[in-house]
Amino acid sequence: MANVKILERKQSVIDEIAAKAKESASVVLVDYQGLTVTETNELRRKLRETGSDLKIYKNTLTKRALDSLNIDLGELGGPKAVAFGTDAVAPIKVLSDYAKDHPALVLKVGFVDGSVADEAMLKSLSQIPSREGLLTMLAGGLMQTVKEFAIALNLHAQNLEK
Repeated sequence: MANVKILERKQSVIDEIAAKAKESASVVLVDYQGLTVTETNELRRKLRETGSDLKIYKNTLTKRALDSLNIDLGELGGPKAVAFGTDAVAPIKVLSDYAKDHPALVLKVGFVDGSVADEAMLKSLSQIPSREGLLTMLAGGLMQTVKEFAIALNLHAQNLEK
């Protein structure tokens, strides 16, 4: 039978993963085999800039933690890194952008805003503009309406003067 201290250590890791997954808006599992330590550290730095985190855990511990939260991501198979993000889309965008330059990084499966996301869903989420981009698009749309209204008022005022 396993040593009690080892079991306690494993349980603390399971609790850590479960707590991070519960706090996160998105959890993404990626294949990272083939990345160098420098590339992995660079990826971690880019993720930290968006308020996200990348950790490498044993698959069995990750599976147990996710099972405790009733999250079924299927069979994990092979070493996986786990990215936790407070923003639902930001870590996915960072990971997919990084994967374009580093083919060893492959997004596999994730849990985004309460639902399981497969590779295709993660790819479509990565193409959504950033929050700032969406707000800029909204502001542009609102400004266009105000501009057209001002032009209409100006033309109406000019017609009244004649």
